[in-house]
Amino acid sequence: MAERTLRGARLGGQSFEDERGIEFAARQQVGFRCKADHEFEVTMSVEADIPAVWECPRCGAEALNVSGILPEVKAEKPARTHWDMLLERRSEKELEEILKERLELLRGGEIGPAHLHRANKKKKATA
Repeated sequence: MAERTLRGARLGGQSFEDERGIEFAARQQVGFRCKADHEFEVTMSVEADIPAVWECPRCGAEALNVSGILPEVKAEKPARTHWDMLLERRSEKELEEILKERLELLRGGEIGPAHLHRANKKKKATA
């Protein structure tokens, strides 16, 4: 073992620095209250931006700031449906024409599941 090691000192244990002459950062206590009426305080720097919402340490619910700071309301975009995305690419008139074409092909037996067209083939063969 090297001579420069300190005997009796634990790994990661204590700091041997002295706290004299050290000026701590200015702090403030910020109060919060959740829906279950749990009140608690969080220590923050004076320079920190105070959040409007904090997680309650007891129940995990959202707790609001007691000083009256309100959370920002985020503008939510409405959900885009398949129909909305389809209308971005084609007009309703185009869609109606495509639908008519596809229905004619389906009724004629050119497209679609085979089990739907077996009866049509038998009718055509007997006629």
